[in-house]
Amino acid sequence: MKNKTVIITGASTGIGKAIATYFIERDSNVVMNSSNEENLKNTYLELGSPSNAVYLAGDISSQNTGKELVRLALETFNSVDVLINNAGVFAPKPFLDVEEEDLELYWNVNLKGTYFTTQAAIPEMIQQQKGSIINIGTVLVDHAIGGFPATAPITSKGAIHSLTRQLAAEFGKSNIKVNTIAPGIIRSPLQEKIGIEDADSLAGLHLLNRIGEANEIAEAAYYLAASDFITGETINVAGGHTVGHAI
Repeated sequence: MKNKTVIITGASTGIGKAIATYFIERDSNVVMNSSNEENLKNTYLELGSPSNAVYLAGDISSQNTGKELVRLALETFNSVDVLINNAGVFAPKPFLDVEEEDLELYWNVNLKGTYFTTQAAIPEMIQQQKGSIINIGTVLVDHAIGGFPATAPITSKGAIHSLTRQLAAEFGKSNIKVNTIAPGIIRSPLQEKIGIEDADSLAGLHLLNRIGEANEIAEAAYYLAASDFITGETINVAGGHTVGHAI
């Protein structure tokens, strides 16, 4: 992945920050995005203002943001080799309390953001006859938890899982690989945002009896980005969350 150009959305905190750090440290060219310009700038500075990275703030639910990210990648690094659609929002809310504005939020940011940014990147990958797109889903699409009602965000993530397979089929002949990473419970600022004070208390949801670290998602993303023969897959990085239960 040295000198390959990687666009990462939601790169200012949590999993996205870990992914950006991982690729930057391995000499990939990275275009970082977040809707929060202050957080994004601070993360860039924290990483030492690396010469192999640039950043652009913008809301990915807007088609223009994806176009601008691709433009910046081409202008700065002359290619678009990998797109990692990490940006997203997630919070639990009982099904009967979900309102139209909730659905609009998750579908706009999670699904439309992934859709539009991918739509901007694929034409360049077709020209190159090579590319990798990595979407971030969730194990909760295939392993629902009754005590954690989150139908609004999970339906948007489920759509991303389906989108992954369809894109893999549609663009496989152009040597474009499309995969999803479905994380389990990962230590990140998201846990606190949704009211989970002690993320480690959820360790029992995983057969390995611990929660995951953001760097472990970054490792999986790097593997998929470098792979030439994996496409259309959903890779669970979840410590056995979807496999079974410990009693």
